[in-house]
Amino acid sequence: MSNFVFPENFLWGGALAANQVEGAYLEDGKGLSVVDLMPAGEKRRDIMKGYVPSLTPLEGEFYPSHGAIDFYHRYKEDIALFAEMGFKALRVSIAWARIYPTGEEAAPNEAGLKFYDDLFDELLKHGIQPVVTLAHFDVPVSLVEKYGSWRSRELVPLFEKYARTVLERYKNKVKYWMTFNEINMLLHLPFVGAGLTFQEGDNVKQIQYQAAHHQLVASALAVKACHELIPDAIIGCMLAAGSFYPYTCNPEDVFQGMEKDRESYFFIDVQSRGEYPGYAKRFFKDHGLNIAMEPGDADILKNNTVDYIGFSYYSSRTTSTDPEVVKKMTSGNVFGSVSNPYLAKSEWGWTIDPKGFRITANQLHDRYQKPLFVVENGLGAVDTVTPDGEVDDSYRIDYLQRHIAEMGEAIQDGVEIIGYTSWGPIDIVSASSGEMKKRYGYIYVDRDNEGQGTLKRIKKKSFDWYKQVIASRGADLEQK
Repeated sequence: MSNFVFPENFLWGGALAANQVEGAYLEDGKGLSVVDLMPAGEKRRDIMKGYVPSLTPLEGEFYPSHGAIDFYHRYKEDIALFAEMGFKALRVSIAWARIYPTGEEAAPNEAGLKFYDDLFDELLKHGIQPVVTLAHFDVPVSLVEKYGSWRSRELVPLFEKYARTVLERYKNKVKYWMTFNEINMLLHLPFVGAGLTFQEGDNVKQIQYQAAHHQLVASALAVKACHELIPDAIIGCMLAAGSFYPYTCNPEDVFQGMEKDRESYFFIDVQSRGEYPGYAKRFFKDHGLNIAMEPGDADILKNNTVDYIGFSYYSSRTTSTDPEVVKKMTSGNVFGSVSNPYLAKSEWGWTIDPKGFRITANQLHDRYQKPLFVVENGLGAVDTVTPDGEVDDSYRIDYLQRHIAEMGEAIQDGVEIIGYTSWGPIDIVSASSGEMKKRYGYIYVDRDNEGQGTLKRIKKKSFDWYKQVIASRGADLEQK
């Protein structure tokens, strides 16, 4: 499988989010973040959608982000393992509430800034480039309490101040930046994507798209700041990607597939092209949405477009206008999809579609004509440690080797791809389910869904496999 040699400067690595790995959720002055209010268990999904019972953690609930995998104290050990695999890049996020605990302090929290200084220094010591996301499902809770989060214009200057603080601080250490993680998640899990909460009777769409406008302006201001403060850096946006297939060649299905894709492309169209597309304006008109924009917003968006498109790809999606077909929805992924009869699924009901990865990459490159960066891709699965301490995750290797092969095909199609940071190179708390048993890593972490375990790190079979992939620049994808 695959003899294609990836470009020499291709950034191989892995991707993490602060709230899923760090733990230490109130240590060294950190404030509460929205993810710190998401318990494990059945209440989690409702909260993610914006129906939040309390803006303080509740007694008797287990909040996985509070301890996570203790990367805050163990990052040196973990980075050494990433270096052993040959990582060229590690995507991480900065926790906004570590820098500005309430989001409104006059001065940043020095202890928080120092943690990321130390983290980036450790990465650079091992020759690993930090790829830094400014907002990865992360809003200080006090901004939700005081302003209703991104529904308020007040967050735009507060985010710009935070972005300028970290860009200035780390300008000599970080050359790859991203603004908002999976910005389109705002439409699907609004509390996760934008800290939005709803009451009975709220016009949810109006609130979501107003918040989207504020995030898009804030993203453009972060791009502007990056270009001013770090002229040799590049800064991108980030999309939860995966093309929608029409279930049949019925034009109604095809048109619906296009509309579903545009729901997500809308954000990137604005961030990459610098203006609201015509179809979005029609959508607002048809749905009676009135998006408040300030004078100057159009210029900010137009003059500060992103340098590259970051995206996550886990699966394709399928859509149908036939009510009988719609009854066969897949579980798991937050993007509603009917079951595709041609494709297998993961244990969590996520469609497995390597060819869809190549299709999605080609579509994004055709649409935007900008470099792409694959910043998430991976398989969540249950892993078992044998009595002699080994983890055979051949199924993960199979998933990744097929996806990497298709990424190589996309590059040969003419798609420019900067790098590939697979999701969760070490086991982390699942964002969607809050579970530990849904594992993605090359490194097993001894922790269970209830937060019990030694946190010991164990290399899985995929560890040596990925090491070999990186060493061969993607030419050797065989399982040994």
